[in-house]
Amino acid sequence: MSLAVAVCYYAAGRLGLTGRLAIEGAVVTPIWPPTGVAVAALLLFGARVWPGIALGSFLVIASLTAPGPTTVVTVVSNTVAPLCAFLLLRQADFRPDMARLRDGLSLVFLGGFGAMLISATAGVGLQVAKGSLDESEFWPVWLAWWVGDTMGVLLVAPLLLVLAGPAGRFRVRRWKEAAFLGLTTLVLMPMAVLNPMSMLFLVFPLLIWAALRFQLAGSMLCALFASVLTTFEATSGRGAFLHLTDVEIMVKLQAFNGSAALTALLLASVITEQRATRRSVRRACQELAEVLEHLAAGEPPPGPPGAAGSRATPPGGRQDP
Repeated sequence: MSLAVAVCYYAAGRLGLTGRLAIEGAVVTPIWPPTGVAVAALLLFGARVWPGIALGSFLVIASLTAPGPTTVVTVVSNTVAPLCAFLLLRQADFRPDMARLRDGLSLVFLGGFGAMLISATAGVGLQVAKGSLDESEFWPVWLAWWVGDTMGVLLVAPLLLVLAGPAGRFRVRRWKEAAFLGLTTLVLMPMAVLNPMSMLFLVFPLLIWAALRFQLAGSMLCALFASVLTTFEATSGRGAFLHLTDVEIMVKLQAFNGSAALTALLLASVITEQRATRRSVRRACQELAEVLEHLAAGEPPPGPPGAAGSRATPPGGRQDP
């Protein structure tokens, strides 16, 4: 299992590096998918897969530069941050099905904003310590690094969790609507991102539609597609990012990615929780109706076998007083 996690981490890292940007002379990624892969793997399989995260992180670094003493620090920080996210989420009673709003909030603030402080601080601090960055460049690079790791958790981890659960075993009842949503997304999102008039706001109605009708699976797929498409356009400096400086591109891109991820994740969590509540109320009403029907017919209300208050009739049809 650890080897499979390492392979997935490395593949996600190579994909993330295709959308890198240069901020203050340092290379950062607006979305770092390996953090989402690592957090999801820990939540699904437990802490025993941490060697796979460490191995995957090492392979990604080795594919970029020759490993050295500083590689150990980077690998450790990239492993400890998801582990801390896992421990914090487990302490908060996080459920991988994310059927409650508190699960979405826990993933955002504990798994994303909180735990990813470790990898960002260690990674940028190491570059400052070895002289690759000036101290004045620490905060801009740190912010870009932290947001990139956080976006990986918020965009990738929920999608992997929902696809690994029962809700991810695709039984699409509204396949026509799903197909229409997908077609609309493929047409409207590139139009919004590629348009130099900066029409990124057109993406949010699609995110709301996906969350309302298809919950996490639909909303996170839509948000991930929008963020990946916008990231590639930002790195090429086209469309809504035309004639912007590197810092302006990063700020605008991260603001959009963060807004899209939070909208998709939290709105879908609220809708999923409300639907679960309605199903519980519906079941309770059905059970109450059955009890009333039995009482009206003069029969004892149904209950589980051997329940308290039920008395079995002995052979011969006699009951003790």
